[in-house]
Amino acid sequence: MLPEVASWLRRRTSAAEDWPAHVLLDAKGGAGISVVLPAHDEEATVGAIVAAVRTDLMERVPLVDEIVVVDSRSTDRTAAVAAAAGAEVVAQDEVLPGEGRMSGKGEALWKSLAATTGDLIVFVDADLRGFTSSYVTGLLGPLLTDPSVGYVKGCYDRPLIEGERRVEGGGGRVTELVARPLINMHWPLLAGVMQPLGGEYAGRRALLERLPFVTGYGVELGLLLDVYQDAGLDAIAQVDLGRRVHAHQSTEALGAMSGQIMLTAWSRLERHGRMIPLGAPATALTQFSRSAAGHDARTSDVAVGERPPMIEVPGYAASRSFSPGRG
Repeated sequence: MLPEVASWLRRRTSAAEDWPAHVLLDAKGGAGISVVLPAHDEEATVGAIVAAVRTDLMERVPLVDEIVVVDSRSTDRTAAVAAAAGAEVVAQDEVLPGEGRMSGKGEALWKSLAATTGDLIVFVDADLRGFTSSYVTGLLGPLLTDPSVGYVKGCYDRPLIEGERRVEGGGGRVTELVARPLINMHWPLLAGVMQPLGGEYAGRRALLERLPFVTGYGVELGLLLDVYQDAGLDAIAQVDLGRRVHAHQSTEALGAMSGQIMLTAWSRLERHGRMIPLGAPATALTQFSRSAAGHDARTSDVAVGERPPMIEVPGYAASRSFSPGRG
């Protein structure tokens, strides 16, 4: 391990239990805090997450100022369940409608900047099982107590659960097989970030609104690399949140995700001056499955869309008074 990485790990890694809510309330001052859940068809889990944050961090301890669920074209009862649990529910396509429609998790996260008011924003995936509000307090701890920290990543153990089968440490396959090798190869000072693709992280609005957002699965990697480029390694911290359990995707879906991760890395290598490309990468991904006739080929486009820094969007300041609808 590089000595700079070892030093960063010692100074910038903490645990959720290091940041009790009452201590953070004393440190909050006048800072506004928003919790954001991007959600697509997550009626089974979103309600419990919203309820835990509202009960623990708004009613018992008034730390969080708003919980916003950005509904990404759900076809189930995600919006209704989230609203009933106490969240403000925003339809993704109703935020900044003049900017057009794009798809993907990153689109929902980008739109959330315009639909929230907080100085600090905590992002939490809506498919988590066994969620506790310590996820939120853990991510807020370094931001509220150290003004030099601008971005906090959660890290955790990720078991792979398939029916009754549980493999400890078996989750995060795209992280271990794609993202971590890429990061160690091209951004070695970020080698200490344990969960670069994890969906639980927090940042200062003043930093997030300066960054572009990849609209698909590459959003977490893109943000991490852009924060590093913009603010440096020491602006990043990580917090051990314990365990993370969520629904797992098929190997085919993970292949498409990996393609987007690789394309996101390519774009940052080029943009940050770390390579001189001789051509554009192909974005078609061909995958195979066996059928009665032999092997069937399926080709999909894994191109990475991107939104500009929110601070550059006309009308962004006015949009911060956007009043999310419920239902």
